[in-house]
Amino acid sequence: MRDDVCFRPAHELADLVRSRQLSPVELMEACLDRIHRLDPVIRAFVTLRSEDALAEARQTADRIARGDEVGPLAGLPLAVKDLEDVAGLPTTYCSLPFKDNVAQRDSVQVARLKAAGAIVVGKTTTPEFGYTFFCRNLLTGATLNPWHPERSPGGSSGGSAAAIASGMVPLATASDAGGSIRIPAAYTGCFGIKPQFGRVPMGPFDVIPWGGLTCYGPITRTVMDAALYLDAVVGDHPSDPHSLPHPRYSYVERLREPLPRLRIAWSPTLGYAVVEPEVLREAEAAARAFQELGHEVDEVEDVFPDPAWAWGIVEGGAMWMRIADKVEKHHEEFGRGFLAMAERGRHVTQEQYYRAQKVRADLVNRLWQLFERYDLLLTPTVATEAVDARGHLSMEIAGRQVENPLAYIPFTYPFNLSGHPAATVRAGFTEAGLPVGLQIVGPRLREDLVLQAAYAYEQARPWAHHWPRDIGAQPSGASPS
Repeated sequence: MRDDVCFRPAHELADLVRSRQLSPVELMEACLDRIHRLDPVIRAFVTLRSEDALAEARQTADRIARGDEVGPLAGLPLAVKDLEDVAGLPTTYCSLPFKDNVAQRDSVQVARLKAAGAIVVGKTTTPEFGYTFFCRNLLTGATLNPWHPERSPGGSSGGSAAAIASGMVPLATASDAGGSIRIPAAYTGCFGIKPQFGRVPMGPFDVIPWGGLTCYGPITRTVMDAALYLDAVVGDHPSDPHSLPHPRYSYVERLREPLPRLRIAWSPTLGYAVVEPEVLREAEAAARAFQELGHEVDEVEDVFPDPAWAWGIVEGGAMWMRIADKVEKHHEEFGRGFLAMAERGRHVTQEQYYRAQKVRADLVNRLWQLFERYDLLLTPTVATEAVDARGHLSMEIAGRQVENPLAYIPFTYPFNLSGHPAATVRAGFTEAGLPVGLQIVGPRLREDLVLQAAYAYEQARPWAHHWPRDIGAQPSGASPS
């Protein structure tokens, strides 16, 4: 019974809690029980606040019993990616030099989720400072994919995705600078959306990020859950100069509106990607579902040249900025892969940065032209099934040699450079039983249309009933290690 509750969609749980059909205490106890049984193996969490979360669930139950007004997320357990601040908890960035870095305040996103009634359960794992697309670090080790104990849930929001896919929590925060929402959501069969850049405020900042790549957003089990989450967090904030005004509509209400007939572009490679045949097969079949729904779908190629070099320049420089004042004292404590990437960013020249911005401008212009002709763009979300949990990558995809690890994620980082909203839905499975994602990209400022299309697809090909079996679970009631 408890496990059944844990896999209910967040929007259903929210309705049950507010209507007094489900106690927030019962829900919290069920989620904590799963965390304590599964997390010693999956390692999705860096920090837990079990007792405090349970106490807050009791307070929520008391308010509901008194008839007090509660928020739309009242009583829902929430996991927060450990690149984001929760007051009183360490923000470690999953990096040894920051293991005791206790946050003094909530991020704007966390504060808004709390104000809507969500209860923070703990902080989830990420590769060090979110630098790569598999989830392993020196602080917590490798996080495992609930679908396969030898595979990664992806990165950088791997802990959040693993927690959602395994039923540990119904809601989780994530962030995306090169695919870090969409990659782990695809690897674990979840829904994830990177909203338009600036849609969800990212402040408060100690240093304003100079890359302009990163967005906050949710990883959830259903599209409606993501809409409910976004309704709670969007809107500008004085701490974030890039934040956008509130769109003046509800994403949940948008999902209830009929989707007009769309003209959709499907691109299997964008003109440069190498994709595993199984992944391409499942993504292409998912794209055809939009034809079955009555939309026009055209195959397009050579959408734009690969902007991997430009993304590496912008992201590398931003990564170095985060740790520059720590390197001399803590050099030996940083992971070698992370430090190598950051130190490459140290040597980015003004000319290289300028050239990268020219590539970025060309990308934006090409997408402007594409979205003059099409309402949406579909691609595979990633090029392969979930990678090895330890991060051991073959530099061969579909029998072809690749030179850059970004070849594994060729469809995600372009839309961080451009800022466009993009989501991933579950397309199907490989023969190994691993999920495959289909990416849905929308015009600027139109994550509502992306959500509507994803919701229509989900209604036609529902996935919320199928989640992985428990891997290595301890007996019910076991304590966390």
